[in-house]
Amino acid sequence: MVDIAHQHDTPAETINRPAGTPTPPRVDDNGRPAPAVRYLLAGIRLALGWVFLWAFLDKTFGLGHDTTSAKAWIHGGSPTKGFLGSAAKGPLTGFYHSLAGTTFADVLFMIALVAIGTALILGIGMWLAATGGAVLTVMMWSAVLPPASNPFLDEHLIYAAVLVVLAFLGAGRTLGLGRLWATTPLVRRLPWLV
Repeated sequence: MVDIAHQHDTPAETINRPAGTPTPPRVDDNGRPAPAVRYLLAGIRLALGWVFLWAFLDKTFGLGHDTTSAKAWIHGGSPTKGFLGSAAKGPLTGFYHSLAGTTFADVLFMIALVAIGTALILGIGMWLAATGGAVLTVMMWSAVLPPASNPFLDEHLIYAAVLVVLAFLGAGRTLGLGRLWATTPLVRRLPWLV
């Protein structure tokens, strides 16, 4: 094991590591994640941002991946009707069926997808993106209880947890505008917008 706070090996780690094997740095002198860790987090942030942004683009324009052009939002299709209207199952089925295809649900869902995806890709508003993304993915998880491949866990809960970790670790500062965003007067006055 590595004592991250002090950047040195514990005795057990020293015994188990082959002689001459370097220890990769995990934190820098200021206690921030080391560059390799920051770039890995930035890559995960960008990938999750693309997941949300792609869902928005496909549902809006019917790019043919999951949404045909005829069912695109710009052609009068509903981005929530198919999933919430037919795929929802479990204890919350009635609630989700009542939302399926409503203008309120469609608009709110699409705003959430584009806002979360854009914030993640730009690396700004990470707390808002993490909170919104976690709420959205947990709702998507709760719409299909129990999940098909596990008694309770699926990728939506993993996405929610990863989004929160990205916000905690400041993942928007690497390969993103998070560092610049944090210096704006608005964010200085309202630090929860970081």
